[in-house]
Amino acid sequence: MTMLDRRLHAYRPDLAEAGLEGRVEASRFVKGAPARVAVPVVALRPEPDLARGIDTELLLGEDLTVFDRADGWCWVKAASDGYVGYLPAEALSEGKPAPTHIVTAQRSFVYPEPELRKPHQAILSMGSRVHVMGEAEARGNHYVVLEDGTALFSRHVQPIGALDGADYVEIVARFLETPYLWGGRSGLGIDCSGLVQLAMLMTGRHAPRDTDMQAAGLGQPIDRSEIRRGDLVFWKGHVAVFEDPETILHANGYSMTVARENFEAAVKRIGSLYEQPTGYRRPFAD
Repeated sequence: MTMLDRRLHAYRPDLAEAGLEGRVEASRFVKGAPARVAVPVVALRPEPDLARGIDTELLLGEDLTVFDRADGWCWVKAASDGYVGYLPAEALSEGKPAPTHIVTAQRSFVYPEPELRKPHQAILSMGSRVHVMGEAEARGNHYVVLEDGTALFSRHVQPIGALDGADYVEIVARFLETPYLWGGRSGLGIDCSGLVQLAMLMTGRHAPRDTDMQAAGLGQPIDRSEIRRGDLVFWKGHVAVFEDPETILHANGYSMTVARENFEAAVKRIGSLYEQPTGYRRPFAD
């Protein structure tokens, strides 16, 4: 069998995605069926086992392809970044209306009706996608009403497609003090490459999910002397965003948060335990 990255290619000895026919050996090849995430956030794992660590997370309203269902698990591929893995079948839905809006606040509460004094039903992360049916006003506050009658503050959402390529570093800074979570990709907990990916998503750009993928193909390599706001620095297994040439923003296991740190101090601290930076990249052309 040809060895492909299992994170981006769905193949097992018994089953593989149709696009890999002729490239890998499998008993069956399938196109898969479309589905959509129906819970606020769900972990994607390399195996159908809750004891396994997570690779990444998917957010409410994200599209994916389901290749297999068995024993309460689905084997899927995310539409946004092509990541492959397993998640509980109960986290998915089919046939619901397509999302119209995306959550732009770091976190937002879902209320049972347009009334902030009601007990909230869920917490949505930035990047979650919802279907808005209408609008409502109560006690001077404006809400959007979803297909099930629940409501969100209207200022916390924006129409999908309206993201305009704004400064993604400002989005990264909104996550300061957010807890670090290995594999996390939400406002409830996030890792270094998830922070980069989600912030870029919120400015209408796309980025690979993991650090090695970003280091290999996101934008163009640059020299340390060229660093400016928005550039990236990579260590083995880690990425940080330059807020300015002397300061980085990153989700890290040292503070266990998204933190602001002097770059040279970070190089010294990290280098004493691991290695020096492996490279620098500019994610977007001028």
